[in-house]
Amino acid sequence: MTDAQETAADTALRTTGGGPPDDDVPANGLPIPLLEPREGIPPVVETEDALAEVIAAFAAGTGPVAVDAERASGYRYGQRAYLVQLRREGAGTALIDPVGCPDLSGLGEALSGTEWILHAATQDLPCLRDIGMLPTSLFDTELAGRLAGFPRVGLGAMVESVLGYALEKGHSAVDWSTRPLPEPWLRYAALDVELLVDLRDALEKELDRQGKLEWAHQEFDAIASAPPAPPRKDPWRRTSGMHKVRRRRQMAVVRELWTARDKVAQRRDVSPGKVLSDAAIVEAALAVPVNVAALTTLPGFGNRMGRRQLEQWQAAVDRARALPESELPQPGAQVAGPPPPRAWADKDPVAAARLAAARTAVSALAEELNLPQENLITPDTVRRVCWEPPTPATPETVAAALAGYGARPWQVGLVTPLLVEALSATE
Repeated sequence: MTDAQETAADTALRTTGGGPPDDDVPANGLPIPLLEPREGIPPVVETEDALAEVIAAFAAGTGPVAVDAERASGYRYGQRAYLVQLRREGAGTALIDPVGCPDLSGLGEALSGTEWILHAATQDLPCLRDIGMLPTSLFDTELAGRLAGFPRVGLGAMVESVLGYALEKGHSAVDWSTRPLPEPWLRYAALDVELLVDLRDALEKELDRQGKLEWAHQEFDAIASAPPAPPRKDPWRRTSGMHKVRRRRQMAVVRELWTARDKVAQRRDVSPGKVLSDAAIVEAALAVPVNVAALTTLPGFGNRMGRRQLEQWQAAVDRARALPESELPQPGAQVAGPPPPRAWADKDPVAAARLAAARTAVSALAEELNLPQENLITPDTVRRVCWEPPTPATPETVAAALAGYGARPWQVGLVTPLLVEALSATE
């Protein structure tokens, strides 16, 4: 039994029908399957009247609120929420359909000032923000697991290792835009928030025991206060397989096909990959076909594709072929900041030595603290400080540089001495 499991041993949890409690562990030591929500599967909230009742119930509840959202990634365009699950002491569990109730700002306001518990919060917060829900404070059970040193931090793995219960995870990748939602999916969704409060309490105790609770609070505050991510510049450059595309004319084909595909996907509200695969876009870019007949011979543009579709894609290729040289896309501009580490030895051997020393020190400290290196300090931050170190590299200047790159106070305090030494040793 891990320290975290021992910490959680006092938590009274129940499965179907109110039992068994967690001290009734099977003799074989296997986790107890969690088969049904404690109060059964709640009805899906699809009307404004039903939503008003939920808002009142959750406003009157006590303690933190467990929150989760289901999207239809791979099926629908964008990352909107198709189901929102909540659970709070005194209110029970609620399943809300954002299609029928697209504005949940009233619920968000009712929960203002309440701690939200989410698992992998950064995944769900964008779609929750879009429907009017944004926490003022939160507890991320996945991030808490990382900081506490758990090797597996998926929700099912955390619930099993910390609380001794097995969650069914068979419906995580289904099409949540389906209506009506099947009962097994609703059961799965309700169970996803069933034990989040219990998991949060156990992890809080474990983090406190390890002396990491303040670190976690700083991380959670940073997530809650972070602004929405800006739109990506040139998102077509992220096409899978883009590294094969070298010539500017070929890049133009990728850009035109990606843009055409995105418009079709948005109009039809389907995942872009269901309209045309990234692999097909890259094949067309490499070949730059001169007509539909040539396009049809390429992988991804076979006989099952209709003539109208083929003409649509060939028109995009033709637009790229007709562009003057001055309008062709430039090779991907280097993102502001240092070059890839593999190039450091040639570009700046001294900087490469600084980075090697810093990486070694950070790795050793992360291992000592039993947490992932990227949670101790992001690799990008280390690279930036080592590529352009402050002058002189004093504890004060290095600390200021780390804070300027977004490092939290706990990270600055731990990492500054390591970087000062690494930067000084290679001067």
